[in-house]
Amino acid sequence: MKKSYTATFKAQVVLELLKETKTIGQLTSEYGVHATVLRDWKQVALKGLPDVFERRDSLTDVKATYERQLEDLYAEIGRLTTHVNFLKKTVRAIVPYAAWSRPSAPPGRPRTAPVDGAHDTA
Repeated sequence: MKKSYTATFKAQVVLELLKETKTIGQLTSEYGVHATVLRDWKQVALKGLPDVFERRDSLTDVKATYERQLEDLYAEIGRLTTHVNFLKKTVRAIVPYAAWSRPSAPPGRPRTAPVDGAHDTA
């Protein structure tokens, strides 16, 4: 049966291997992992090392983009709040004048023409 190791264990062993304070034989007997497996782990770690830094750079870019979008959204909220307040003030100013221009008939009833013949038909 094939042994499976955690990523943390592999990282610990590869770090020991990269320090080069112990030989592969010593690490093999200390951790109980075959020398071929240790070499494979080392190659995988060395090959994947540049990706760690690329991901960090892309994470920095993502954070910067997020911060920029957040600032833009807060600015938009400020503009819209100002616009809404302006419209509220405008409506409050217009409403008293709207009472002067109301039709004489109650809402829902049409205005009727005068019946007394006050208008001429030519």
